[in-house]
Parts: sequence; structure tokens; C-alpha cells
Amino acid sequence: MSLSVGIVGLPNVGKSTLFNALTKNSVPMENYPFCTIDPTVGVVAVPDGRLATLAGISGTDTIIPAIVEFVDIAGLVKGASAGEGLGNKFLANIRETDMILEVVRIFEDSDIHHVSGQVDPLGDIEVINLELILADAETVAKRLNNVERDAKRGDKDVIVERDVLARMLPHLEAGQLANQLEMNEAEVKAVKSIHLLSMKPFLYICNKKTDAFNLDEQNDDRWQSLLEFFENTNSEYVVVDAGMEHELKDLSDDEKNEFRREYGAQDSGVGTLIRACYDRLGLMSYFTTGEKETRAWTVPIGSTGPKAATAIHTDFEKKYIRAQVVTFDDLAAAGSKTVAKEQGKMRTEGKDYIVKDGDVIEFMI
Repeated sequence: MSLSVGIVGLPNVGKSTLFNALTKNSVPMENYPFCTIDPTVGVVAVPDGRLATLAGISGTDTIIPAIVEFVDIAGLVKGASAGEGLGNKFLANIRETDMILEVVRIFEDSDIHHVSGQVDPLGDIEVINLELILADAETVAKRLNNVERDAKRGDKDVIVERDVLARMLPHLEAGQLANQLEMNEAEVKAVKSIHLLSMKPFLYICNKKTDAFNLDEQNDDRWQSLLEFFENTNSEYVVVDAGMEHELKDLSDDEKNEFRREYGAQDSGVGTLIRACYDRLGLMSYFTTGEKETRAWTVPIGSTGPKAATAIHTDFEKKYIRAQVVTFDDLAAAGSKTVAKEQGKMRTEGKDYIVKDGDVIEFMI
């Protein structure tokens, strides 16, 4: 299952630095707007310590984790929806992703220019979100004009789409993200085809800097305003020191932990960020393990056995008969599949079984 997360933000807030920290790839990070013109893509493993445990039980050296694809997208500026800066390119690139990772800067540094002349994370969010909203309003207006004619023919699906678009347009024009409009399942399905930018899940990244004036550490009024925004909009956020993690990207885990201890930063936030993206998309992992490999498979939360099996091969849904299932905790405690089976922890599940995060599964087809 391919998952794509677009890293967006105003110029010089740390998008490319964060991308490098996440992917251990090297992309340009010069201190000027529009350094990143073409999106750079990196594939990142979802941190999951359970894989090593399962590999030890199965006696395999091959571990294949779940992955998330991160896309470093050109910096956005005010007026992007009207083509300012690299606006059209920005909007096209973000439209192709599954989720938006919105980076805002929460540190003061006179050596790093801020495009608006001052550090204001909430102001940054308002600029970025407004450009997405304006682009969506244009998309909705065009689509609504088209379906108005088709709805007169009485097609029920078209009528549902027309009605939700008619509610969506004033919602967007009032400056609200599309994902904040209350919709039922049929309405969500109706607008999915037009790929609205602000319908995507958002995760806000607050980028701080070691030894700098960090708004969160100083309990600055700008930080308080940002927290109020997150609370009022029910938004999720992660605080990250992208610069520190970029510097540590080539070190071993032990060396990274030692460095962080020296600077009083026990958690860089990058691991939490990767996991948060996975969770924000409503995903989970189940495992297969054997002498050949131990692997995490990505599926939507709530998937049935046959649906989960399609992560391995699309034909498995039709060929699915049953599955042998044991939880990770039970298998780890037992130490082997044989012992787990003797203890009655291994069970057979049919087509209606809802797969749980951490299930270790062997499908019968």
C-alpha cells in the first residue's frame, strides 16, 4: 500500500532539513526561497520494535518494515492559488499526496530569513491554509457548475454531489478547510473524486532549534496562540528539532541518544512524527514471519481478513479461505509458534474477522 505525505510550508521554515532528517537523503537546503523546486521523494520506515522480536523468534535476518513516502515540496508563498511564486507547481504536487505535513517555525534566528520578516507560526498556517482553501473554492465552483446541469436529470448520486458542493462552497469562502465540513459517508464519497487539497488529513510540525529562542520553551504568546488554534480546530501536532536530527542522521542509534542526552533532548520527535503520520492516515500493521523474512503489512484500521490479505497480493481476497492468527504479545511470550499453538493462543479466523494491529497472520488460500 503506497502512502505519500507531502511536506509543505513557507520558505525557510525547515522543510528540507526535516526531509533530510527523515530520509537520510541529501537535498539542497540553501537559505533562500524556492531552493526546492522539484519535489524530492524519500521512503521512510515506520519505527516498530516488534519486527526485531519476531525476526528473532523466526530466526531470520530479513526484516521489511512498513513504509511511508515523504515528498519535499517547494515553499509556498501568499498568492500561490493565483500562481504567485511556484504556486501552481506547489498545488499540483500536493494534490498527488495522501496527507499534508505542514511545517511551521517556532524559533528565532536572525541568520535565517523568514519570508514575512518575523516568526509567526500561526500566521504561517493561516497563509498556507488560505491558499489551499482558495484553490479548493475554485475547484468546487467549477465542479458545481457542471453537476448543476446533470442533477436536473434526476441522478441520485449527482444530486448528492451537487448538494454537498453547494454547502462546501460557502464553507470554503468563509475560510474553512474542506475537512472541517460535517459530511456523511455518501457526501465524502461524492467529493472524493475532485481531490480537494484541504480535504486531506493534516499534521502540523513545530520546528524548533537547539540553543535558539524557542517559542514553546519561553511560553511565548505566539506559542499560546498556536496551541489555542490546535485545540479549537482539533488539530494534531508534533514538536521536532529538525536541525539536530539532520546533524545526527548518519550516527548510530546509541550515538544519537548520547548526543541528545548531552543537549537535554531525549526525543527528537522524528520517530514520533513518522508514527503519527501512519496513525493519522488511519493505518495499522499486521505481520508475517518465517525463516525467509519478517514483514509488516500496511492496511486500513478495520480491515477484514480478506481485505488485509490484498496487501500481500490482490488475488488473495478472492482465494481467502481462513487465516491462522496469533497476537504479537502472545507469540512474544510463547517464544515460538509451536508453543503458542500448544498454549491455545493460535486461532483460526474466517472471512469476517477484523484484523488487529500487531496480529501475526498466516493466510490459507
